Amino acid sequence: MTKKIFILFAFFFIFSIAAKAQDLPLGDSKKYTIGEIKVTGTTTYNEKTVIAYTGLKKGEEIYIPGEKLRSIINKLWSLDLFSDINFYLTNVDGNVADLELEIKEVPVLYQVKFDGVKKKSERDKLIDENGLKPGVKVTENLITTTKNYIENKYRKEGYFNADVAIRTSEANDSVGANKVNMVVDINQGNRVKISDINFIGNEELSDSKLKGTMKKTKQKNPLRFWKRSKFVRADYQTDKAALIDKYKEEGFRDARIISDSLVKKDDETIALTINLEEGNRYFVGNIDFLGNAAYTDDQLSRLLGVKKRDVYNGVVIDERIQSREPNKTSIANIYQNNGYLFSNIDLVETNVYNDTIDFEVRIVEGKEAYFDEIRVTGNTKTKDHVIYREMRTKPGQKYSQEAVVATIRELGALGFFDAEQLNPEFVDPDPREGTLSLEYQVVESGASQIELQGGYGGGGFIGTLGLSFNNFSIQGLFDKDAYTPVPMGDGQTLSLRAQASTFYQTYSLSFREPWLGGKRPVSLSTSFSYTRQFLFDYVNREADKSRSFDILGVNVGLAKRLTDPDQYVTLSNVVGFQRYNLNNYNTGLFTFGNGHSNNLYYKLGIIRDNTAFNPIFPTQGSKFDFSAKFTPPYSLWNGVDYANLQDMDEYQLRDDNGNLINYEGHRVTPENSVPDQEKVDQKKYNWLEFYKIKLAGSWYETLANFGGNSNLVLKTHAEFGFLGAYNNERGVPPFERFYLGGDGLGSYSLDGRETIQLRGYPNQSVVPLDRPADSRDDGAVIYNKYSLELRFPITLKQAASIYALSFLEAGATYDNFRDYNPFQLNRSAGVGLRIFMPTFGLLGIDFGYGFDDVVGQQGPNGWETHFIIGQQF
Repeated sequence: MTKKIFILFAFFFIFSIAAKAQDLPLGDSKKYTIGEIKVTGTTTYNEKTVIAYTGLKKGEEIYIPGEKLRSIINKLWSLDLFSDINFYLTNVDGNVADLELEIKEVPVLYQVKFDGVKKKSERDKLIDENGLKPGVKVTENLITTTKNYIENKYRKEGYFNADVAIRTSEANDSVGANKVNMVVDINQGNRVKISDINFIGNEELSDSKLKGTMKKTKQKNPLRFWKRSKFVRADYQTDKAALIDKYKEEGFRDARIISDSLVKKDDETIALTINLEEGNRYFVGNIDFLGNAAYTDDQLSRLLGVKKRDVYNGVVIDERIQSREPNKTSIANIYQNNGYLFSNIDLVETNVYNDTIDFEVRIVEGKEAYFDEIRVTGNTKTKDHVIYREMRTKPGQKYSQEAVVATIRELGALGFFDAEQLNPEFVDPDPREGTLSLEYQVVESGASQIELQGGYGGGGFIGTLGLSFNNFSIQGLFDKDAYTPVPMGDGQTLSLRAQASTFYQTYSLSFREPWLGGKRPVSLSTSFSYTRQFLFDYVNREADKSRSFDILGVNVGLAKRLTDPDQYVTLSNVVGFQRYNLNNYNTGLFTFGNGHSNNLYYKLGIIRDNTAFNPIFPTQGSKFDFSAKFTPPYSLWNGVDYANLQDMDEYQLRDDNGNLINYEGHRVTPENSVPDQEKVDQKKYNWLEFYKIKLAGSWYETLANFGGNSNLVLKTHAEFGFLGAYNNERGVPPFERFYLGGDGLGSYSLDGRETIQLRGYPNQSVVPLDRPADSRDDGAVIYNKYSLELRFPITLKQAASIYALSFLEAGATYDNFRDYNPFQLNRSAGVGLRIFMPTFGLLGIDFGYGFDDVVGQQGPNGWETHFIIGQQF
């Protein structure tokens, strides 16, 4: 009891001292009782509000001057709302003092003007980047940060002498009190280029090799047009570090920069001098592994790939030991991918003698880690089971960095979430127990798309209406509460599309369930389509509704994601049927105008896709696609002699009495008779017989990273297709052919044709060289195409993803392998833009220049503009 009383007494004693310490005299002070308190100056705040914030009260005793008044002033300054604060003693009556608080509020911005910037877009950008909107408080900090930001911005662009001056003036009284105008005077000066880069002390590595190492700091060279010479201090510091890394790669462990200098030669050029000390070249000695139990020394040594007496390469050794980048092979990643989340690996130099360095790789393996709980947050539409079934990380499973990265890739590939905001977080990692939980934070993006467009082309107006629900729920059809506005969340895809013009109509319906039964990644897809085209007279611009060509198609497919040879492979199988009906529809494409053809086929597809991580803008990985389409080989068992079809009596022209006649109607002998070609071709193509092989590969490589998501990405692509016949006497059918050239977007496909993009040329214009000009409708049986595409993102936000691109393309078509030449190509180059919006899908425009001629013209094809709608990325 006595102890508790003592503690309570001590508490009140300390509190009373602290309370008294709140107001102490300063200098020649006197204690007064506060009388009236008045607030003056320029302020928009209520007087009572300001007094209440100071904490001063009428009748309170304070020292004047004193610690309390000083602390109040400091408290007001900390708000960054005032440019001047003063306390005045206005009247003293005995021991009672009246106070006046004079405050001058920080002015607000009325308008801003830029001198030295001509483009309105650039002025608007500077306003947005610096927050110079009307109403913002114009503090000294705002002025200073704006000045520094703009100067640094121009210096990064090579204007090393850029100078910014900012002045303010009171706005006209008519716009209101305490408002100022701001003038930002920008003198960017001339772009500073580097006339010379000089190295001192380099004997082992040449000047040219060192200059090549500096990727962003380049000396002026009129022959180098792809990289401008400009001086940016931050880039220069990065390039100096790259110089030392280059020396480490060559074995010079002790290399260092002794000094460097910048000499201004004139207003537009500078010279750089870098003084180096190379040191000696070193070689690798003994490498010992300590603390490793999960892997043997031999296993780690093979993984390291460094042998005794190899030239010491510090960069490579560090990368192969400690790198944790997902696509790197390193000892750290081997441990991280096999449960050792808490492992720690250090490289230590243990002995340096003569030109040799001995190393120890010291490994603390820690306890194997297992996932305790896997959680997902942020999904408001997509149901949990749709997300969890795509995950490569499971509760109770051994930790794997590779599995975490693969899960991010799979969730991004769904297209239901913003791939740029997928963020896994470790929760409660416990090194002693070897457990951790993992939380994936997702941001829903629009999964449905609307296609609504109209235009004039192909002889008349074309209208299209399409709906694609990419996160559909067929189960929700029977739940009235699920309509928001359509049932969503089960990861299924439902697409409906209708297109019509003056001479054709096409309708399609498709459905895909990616997890048939919900337990295995086996997808079921089915589609139905119907197309009708009327014969169109391009001269009179009229469609003959009595002459038509109909196609009815249906297919069912199953696809399964495999585990071997790796997790990125998908095997697909499709069985389909198409029925072609021609009613007095005679064109150059079809060899019979009346009748029908049937196409029963099986299609096998193998896709390996390990692109990462954003399906709209992949930055690494590759995608390979193989497909083979087959029909049954009817000619093996139907007993038809296709070589002699034209000699059979049933295919000869006859008059009403059954007499053989020629096309002019005159009686002739059998030797001079003419077969009825429509009957011959109807027999030949009653059931289509062919096989089609296609190969395609795409590779994505990040060439440079400018921070954030600003990756410069190179896409390399190649593809090949071949349409073949089982029976040469029957030949390749006039269906299922390849059409190369243009935007690659077929408005409609009448006969199974495949349109392949080749920008810089008109649609379907690239035909075999020996073809006549009017043979575009015949297609080809072989094609190949190659392309390089350099991509740079403008924005990868959820609302819209936009990237610019430049491209080189080449391709050709052939009628047979005798004429096949993979290097005899139609070439093109150009630039383009892509915009992806979740609601409307992919939109784009390309400007391509064709360097070669097409059949029917002389000289380069020249410029072509292509509009891209809904095409693959």
